[in-house]
Amino acid sequence: MTVQTAPIAPTEISVHQKSRLLEIAFSDEFRFNYPYEYLRVFPSGVQALEKPVHGKHRVDIVHVEPQGTDALRVEFSDGYTGSYAWSVLHQLGVNYAQNWLAYLEALQAMGLTGGAGRAAGADGRVIVRLLYFIQLAKLAGKDGEEVSIPDSVTTVATLLAWLRTRGPAWAEMCTDDAVQVTVNKQFAESFTLVEHGDEVAIVPRGK
Repeated sequence: MTVQTAPIAPTEISVHQKSRLLEIAFSDEFRFNYPYEYLRVFPSGVQALEKPVHGKHRVDIVHVEPQGTDALRVEFSDGYTGSYAWSVLHQLGVNYAQNWLAYLEALQAMGLTGGAGRAAGADGRVIVRLLYFIQLAKLAGKDGEEVSIPDSVTTVATLLAWLRTRGPAWAEMCTDDAVQVTVNKQFAESFTLVEHGDEVAIVPRGK
C-alpha cells in the first residue's frame, strides 16, 4: 500500500515592503523570509547560469497573487513577472544560504555585482532622524536627533544594538522587548530596514 503525502501548501503570506521581504509559512511548519532580490535573481526558481541576473538590489515586489493551488504569481518593479510553484518556493527557502553563496560566487567570477549599495547622502553618510519618547527623551536630553549610522546598522535590530553601546542606561532601555519602534510612522519589526532619510521613533513600552 502506497502512502501519499499531502502536497506542501502555504498557510500564510506576508509582504514586508520596507524590508523588501516576502514571508511565507507552509503547512509543514516551515517559515521563510525571501529577500526580493533573491526571488528576482532566481526567476521562477531557476538561475540562468550562463549569465546571472544582477543589479537587482533595490527591486520591489508590486503585486503577489496565488495561481490556483499550485503557484504564486509575483510582479516586480522592474517589469518582470514570475510564477513560482509552492514546491519551488519551499526549496528556495530551505536552500537559501547555499543558493545565495553560489549566486554571489557566479557574479564574482563574471566580474558582476549584485547592485548598488545602500542609499546615502551627498557626503556618503547614512543619516536617520531618531525620535525619543518618555524615559528615553529624558535619557537623551532631547526629543530627537539626526545621527550618522555605521555600516553595521541596517535594520531596527542592529540600530537598537548600536544604541545600547552608548552606555548601561541605554543598554537597559533599548532592549528589543523594552521598546516599540516605528519607521516613517509605520510599526516596525526587528528586520525592518533602516535607510538614509528614515524617521525612526523609539517608544518605551509600558510595564
